[in-house]
Amino acid sequence: MPDTDVFSERHTDSGTDAESLRDTGRIPFARWCPSPNFGPRPEKAGISLLVVHNISLPPGQFGGPEIEDFFCNRLDHSAHPYFRTIEGIQVSAHLLIRRDGALVQFVSLLDRAWHAGRSCFEGQEECNDFSIGIELEGTDEIPYTPEQYFKLAEVADLIMAAWPAINTSRITGHCDIAPGRKSDPGPAFDWQYFRAALQAAQGSVRNV
Repeated sequence: MPDTDVFSERHTDSGTDAESLRDTGRIPFARWCPSPNFGPRPEKAGISLLVVHNISLPPGQFGGPEIEDFFCNRLDHSAHPYFRTIEGIQVSAHLLIRRDGALVQFVSLLDRAWHAGRSCFEGQEECNDFSIGIELEGTDEIPYTPEQYFKLAEVADLIMAAWPAINTSRITGHCDIAPGRKSDPGPAFDWQYFRAALQAAQGSVRNV
């Protein structure tokens, strides 16, 4: 389990305002890396679910530009044998949290990112329509970093303030909405630790 001292490092940023997020769909402390892989949400589709994923490219390797290149359709598929297996696939997520906690945004939260695929949550299908997808740089088996839990909790707290239909019971893993097809964020993701981090984040002062 990660060091719980990371909880005490959370800071309040007046720019992370829920009303602003509802208006713009942009996380102000995220680096913007726009992906073309998105579309409008269906009319009257509310935002009511947060989905946690993982990704690493090449698998098990961290820190390179390949994830961003993949989500932006500019990955050099000749650079690694695995990349040939994903050639032609167009996907995205709203957000990526790197191993050091750095946050990258690819799609406005107001738009429909292509992260969940065929999926169902509590009887409601096509989760892309009503969800926000957050990728953690990682794998199912390698422990995530304290900085990733810290940033995920901070971002989830802000998103929940902006869209109150998302509560703690509506934060789920990709494996839970596409069982048998997807396994992320995998057994390496410590849900208990994340929920403790989120509880600590919710105890901080919000600007709503």
